[in-house]
Amino acid sequence: MTATNSPAINRRHFLQLSLQLGGGLGSLLLFPALSGCDTFKKIIKKPTLLSARNDVNGKHWCVSYGLYGNENFRTEVPQRCHDVLQHPSLPLTLFVARRPGTHCYLIDTRNGDLLQTLGARTDRHFYGHGLFDHDGTLYLTENDTNEPGRGVLGLYKWNNNRLQFSNEISTHGIEPHQFVWLPNNSGFAIANGGIRTEAGSRTALDETIESSLVLMDKNGTLISKEILPSGNSIRHIATADDGTIVTAQQFSLQDNNEENSQKNTAALLAIKRPTQPLKIFPVSAETERQLQAYSASVAIHSGNRWLAVTAPRGNRLLIWHLDTGEQLLDVAVQDCAGITSTADGFIVSSGEGSCRSVQQQAGLIRVQPLPMPTGGWDNHLILAAT
Repeated sequence: MTATNSPAINRRHFLQLSLQLGGGLGSLLLFPALSGCDTFKKIIKKPTLLSARNDVNGKHWCVSYGLYGNENFRTEVPQRCHDVLQHPSLPLTLFVARRPGTHCYLIDTRNGDLLQTLGARTDRHFYGHGLFDHDGTLYLTENDTNEPGRGVLGLYKWNNNRLQFSNEISTHGIEPHQFVWLPNNSGFAIANGGIRTEAGSRTALDETIESSLVLMDKNGTLISKEILPSGNSIRHIATADDGTIVTAQQFSLQDNNEENSQKNTAALLAIKRPTQPLKIFPVSAETERQLQAYSASVAIHSGNRWLAVTAPRGNRLLIWHLDTGEQLLDVAVQDCAGITSTADGFIVSSGEGSCRSVQQQAGLIRVQPLPMPTGGWDNHLILAAT
């Protein structure tokens, strides 16, 4: 397929995205009470981008924008955020602290009000990612600072309209980062980065990397644990509807001449198909060099069988066919950051402030700019109906 750059998003494209999200004008939801409100008002669902952003003055924001760039809210917070989670049934969004942060922020998606600052427990800090279960239970990747690198999932349940710590379970590895649901929310696939860091620091304590892909059930029982070669740190992860798992790596050893030569060809993607072991996803050596040993967000579009990766150091957005391994797209996107799926493609953000939609039209993959205000998008975003 051929990539083309098209003019700014038009009304037809906007309406297509709206319908893909189930956001027709008749879509109304009535939510229960929260934080002193008697009822949530009926609201029209519309496609909305939610992400963390950072400005040139070093301030950090939790933001929501429509696809025409209209601001729904922009809430300043003290700490930089990373992942974004939407509550499964309430108009609530949790902005998760970037590692090794100590605060997550629960935002009213309707107006941007900060409802709760969720603080890390003593001897723990957050590792950037989380998941909401169907019942609203929250899981967050965390680091045990008493035993640097020992990974845990913190469990938080609702009590008096606030999230409160309930329990923790081991991730069976070191430095967990992103994790995703196994089919039917029966358990987790966890990217254990494998790098030991001390409390409050992103600096590695040593050059040892013990990265792993762990599958476990919701009670913490280990199903499988697979290791990648030394030097590769699994950071991000995505799943397809058929259970295929893809991991995105970064090459993380200290820079010296020998390691620099290895860094240029580090395997940055791996795939685990159902019933099969984890193995390297084939990427050309030239592409590996262009990525500069660093992949950021990864996403799968199950319908198109697309695998997409953002590479902010290499300033690239790449798409492969999930089954054949054919590279379908390689396009320059400055400081390419977050990526989220739509019904027929993706929306991609960048640290320099822009967003693009990626869609298949008439046999072509079309990359179209979305009008957004200036400001650096962080590494993750979601497209939600709010």
